[in-house]
Amino acid sequence: MVQPHVLLVTFPAQGHINPCLQFAKRLIRMGIEVTFATSVFAHRRMAKTTTSTLSKGLNFAAFSDGYDDGFKADEHDSQHYMSEIKSCGSETLKDIILKSSDEGRPVTSLVYSLLLPWAAKVAREFHIPCALLWIQPATVLDIYYYYFNGYEDAIKGSTNDPNWCIQLPRLPLLKSQDLPSFLLSSSNEEKYSFALPTFKEQLDTLDVEENPKVLVNTFDALEPKELKAIEKYNLIGIGPLIPSTFLDGKDPLDSSFCGDLFQKSNDYIEWLNSKAKSSVVYISFGSLLNLSKNQKEEIAKGLIEIKKPFLWVIRDQENGKGDEKEEKLSCMMELEKQGKIVPWCSQLEVLTHPSIGCFVSHCGWNSTLESLSSGVPVVAFPHWTDQGTNAKLIEDVWKTGVRLKKNEDGVVESEEIKRCIEMVMDGGEKGEEMRRNAQKWKELAREAVKEGGSSEMNLKAFVQEVGKGC
Repeated sequence: MVQPHVLLVTFPAQGHINPCLQFAKRLIRMGIEVTFATSVFAHRRMAKTTTSTLSKGLNFAAFSDGYDDGFKADEHDSQHYMSEIKSCGSETLKDIILKSSDEGRPVTSLVYSLLLPWAAKVAREFHIPCALLWIQPATVLDIYYYYFNGYEDAIKGSTNDPNWCIQLPRLPLLKSQDLPSFLLSSSNEEKYSFALPTFKEQLDTLDVEENPKVLVNTFDALEPKELKAIEKYNLIGIGPLIPSTFLDGKDPLDSSFCGDLFQKSNDYIEWLNSKAKSSVVYISFGSLLNLSKNQKEEIAKGLIEIKKPFLWVIRDQENGKGDEKEEKLSCMMELEKQGKIVPWCSQLEVLTHPSIGCFVSHCGWNSTLESLSSGVPVVAFPHWTDQGTNAKLIEDVWKTGVRLKKNEDGVVESEEIKRCIEMVMDGGEKGEEMRRNAQKWKELAREAVKEGGSSEMNLKAFVQEVGKGC
């Protein structure tokens, strides 16, 4: 009998690579060989920190996306990039599949992440079963599905009316701010104009398959109705896809992958060790978002006003290395007395530290799952893509945090930042409820990946199907 072999094709962005890498490791623990395919540039950045520590059974395959020195959204044409990754990636996948077959280790299943519907077409060409790995919440997939299946006109009318809301089947009542930003006509994201057509192509690709499988980075208890909302798709909760060290402790090597795969550690843990339990505000906005100078000043003022210790991640490119005088925060001396600013940290190491009291987050899905799995309440500061939907779930469905309100200019002022942080950390009954709920979801997330848990059982069932296909 042929050894099951999954070809895992990943869009070359950190927010995609991290959960896909955790998915690969779980498959390997279940006896599946995995070939992890991503771009040449991403593979180069990963190689130094991951390939030497990963388990036996994980192979890497790099494909050119036409930008081997790295794609920069501010400088390069995104439409051209998507065309290049499709043409170059498709050819590479065919080569990988043929080579594997020649070596006596044929690919028995193909799994692909968001924005890569062409990978499913390659699988179909070779008659290989495939599945989409959806690395956002099931709720967001449902919204896109409804948008393209009967609700487009209703949703398009949402932008100019602050009182607008919509009730989609099996989903919570949604305001326009709760929708994925790519659906909003007022969204100033021309450089990402490829996103919505690509999501449409993603769904069209699923629609031509019989009983299409979508592996979702969520778990059954977290989105029970949402996982069943699309009758024609088989949505399977297999998350949270975060390093197992922070969930079940099965693989201590996993700790080397948490946070940014491509950075080194700092002395922040020693600093956190000196702080009281639940006393520190942790602020981080992910690997892509660059806040305006004005917004950072407002955050700084709010932090100084609440007089709590904080750990704030400001990446090097945000630190104004090009023009330090212009970018340097005006109250830096006061900030440095009160808290700690770092260019990077291992986020799960921070979130699981007992001194952390709340997380001011952009609400990317990886960060959202990490906060839930660590039992840390959130001050939600969403900006684009799925983040508004995630913030809605945090505040109104799971009730583990509060969402910041922006002023007319789209800036969150210091008073609002102060109000929300104090509500989460000192807010009496309301804050206590958020902290209780955060602990509840922490336990449920860990139960899901334990032996006999929903995600573990769902993944085992998928693996059995991969094995049958040999």
